[in-house]
Parts: sequence; C-alpha cells; structure tokens
Amino acid sequence: MGKLRLIVFGLISAVCLVGGMATSVSSSEYTIKIGLLGSPDDEDYDGSLVFKDYVESRTNGRVAVKIYMSGQFCGNERECIEGLQSGILEVHMTTIGGLGNLFGPGQVLDLPYIFRDDQVAECVFDGPIVKQFRTAMLNADLNMRLMTVSNTGGWRNFATVDKQVRVPADLRGQKIRTTSAAIQQELVRQLGANPTPIAWSELYTAMATGVVEGTKNGVQDIIGAKLHENIKYLTLDGHGYMGALWWFSEPAWQQLPEDIRRVVFEGFNHLKTVTRALPVRRQIDAYEQFKAAGGTVYVPTPEEKAKFRQATAGMRTWFTENYGDTWMKKLDSAVQACEAEIDSEFMEINKPIDGR
Repeated sequence: MGKLRLIVFGLISAVCLVGGMATSVSSSEYTIKIGLLGSPDDEDYDGSLVFKDYVESRTNGRVAVKIYMSGQFCGNERECIEGLQSGILEVHMTTIGGLGNLFGPGQVLDLPYIFRDDQVAECVFDGPIVKQFRTAMLNADLNMRLMTVSNTGGWRNFATVDKQVRVPADLRGQKIRTTSAAIQQELVRQLGANPTPIAWSELYTAMATGVVEGTKNGVQDIIGAKLHENIKYLTLDGHGYMGALWWFSEPAWQQLPEDIRRVVFEGFNHLKTVTRALPVRRQIDAYEQFKAAGGTVYVPTPEEKAKFRQATAGMRTWFTENYGDTWMKKLDSAVQACEAEIDSEFMEINKPIDGR
C-alpha cells in the first residue's frame, strides 16, 4: 500500500506539473515556434535555448517560445519555408544555399574563398549587406524577415574517401556530393570534379556504396553523421563560411507589439553569439575524433591555397552571367571595408612602444 501511494502521488504530481506547464503556455499572449531540421546536438539548438530563455524572461511570460528540432514541425526545407510565409511557423534557419533557392543573387555569399577568416566573415554579416538583403527579400514579397546571420558548423572543406586532396588537380574526376544549390555544383565543376547533388539524409549510404567519393562539409557535420566511417581525408581549404540565416515570419512579425519586437531582436543577438562560438569550440573535439578514427587532416600551404583560388576564379564570371554584378560589387566592398578595419585594429595593437 505504501508503494501504491507513492506511485499514485507521483502520477498526480506529474499531471499537475503538465497541467501547470499547459496553463503557463496557454496564458501567454504570444507563441513563437522555432522549427529546425537539425538535431539537438547542433549549435542551432543551443542558440534557440538561449533565445527562448531571453525572450520568455524579458517579457515576463507574455511570450512562450517552443522549439521543434529534427523536423518535428516541418519535415523538409520547403515545408518550413511555406510555414514561415503563411505565418504558422514563426522562426526557421536556412543555410546560404537555402537563401539562394529563394533569392538567386543571395548565392553571392557562397562565392568560394571570399572570406579570409571568421573575423572578416562575421564583420561582413554584421554589416550593411545583410540589411540590404533583408530589404530586398521584403520587397520581393516573400513574407520572410531576415533577423541575423550566425554560423552552422564552421567552414566547408573538401573531404574524400580514398584520395588526399592537396591541390585542385587532385579533385579531377572525383564524384563530390553537393547541395542542390547551383553555385555549389558550379564550384565543384570548375575544380574538375563531378558534382553530385544528394540529400544529406542519403549521404552516408552514398559514400558507403561508392555513389560519391567526397563531400564539402565541416568536420562537426562529418562526425555527427558518422561520415568519418568512410571519409579518410579532410583538406582544410576553407572555401565557404557556413552562414546560418535566421528568419522570422513576416505575417507573425506584424502581429507582435513594438516592445516585444525589441525583445525578440535582442534575443536573436544572443542566439548569434552562441551559435558563432560553439562551432569553434566543438570542432576541437571533432578533429580529434576524426584523427582517432584513422582520418588525415591536411592544411594547404599558402601556395596551394592560391591554386584553389585561381582554379575557381571563373566563379565570378559565372555569377555575373546569371545574376549580374550588383550584389558581387556590394560584397566586394563589404569585404574590403572589413579587412581594412581589422587590419587597422591589428596595427594599433601591434604598435611599438616609445619608438621601439
């Protein structure tokens, strides 16, 4: 009887707890649903948690934030985008490739080797060009408001099954997995390899069966998807910064009062801080796991890196022929301004003391 009472008491407590949570959510004036396709292991989840905590606490419960991971709300990118545009989903994150599918010129952010390091990339993504993209997207009546640009996995690098890549010639004839984005396929093509668009969920099998011989991903994604069971070589050419574009549904945004919009804006800033920092930290362990599994990590020399840039110089022509040069000029200007600002700061820090 004593055990029975404990069980009954536990069930009642659980019901009360759930009821209390339901009451808390139902008593909120607004609900913000975040629908993501990644797993809870991704930095996107950590960023969403920080966003949730900030928004809920700063609005004193007026806003409830619900996080749906692993496709629980929308099963694929198209469903998530449609949810945003209709207003049934408030927040979703796409890669730069996802932006390109919605707004072709947005692929300019995926031009290879355009950013020399994280500092330059993040400076650009915090600058005027993102504001210009936000305006262009709103003017295109896509019903999606660009809130911030973070990172989702570090940098894209070439990873291969059985051939180490040191220079572009090593990629010649290789079947390399790409996303469906045209710019990703053209990049592989210009390097002499064969682009093979394959869904992320099918990549492990494609590698194991020889459908593809390599991919373009960050080390964390490689470890997370267990691709290191097939991949043996990773070349840190850093051809693409894996930007994460966070969107808010325009119909839903218009329903929020001004004070809550401000809190949501601030919440995204905290999300950005977390999702940019975590990939840098987590890649340390990921590289160690890759090496422990027998993988080889290769860092191209400056001369070898220059060969990759030279081999893909035609990407600028390809982009201009397809989308004009307006956005490329804007990006070039943004990169140059950021590089100058960062270099100036370094010179100030590195200034000799008393003429020494």
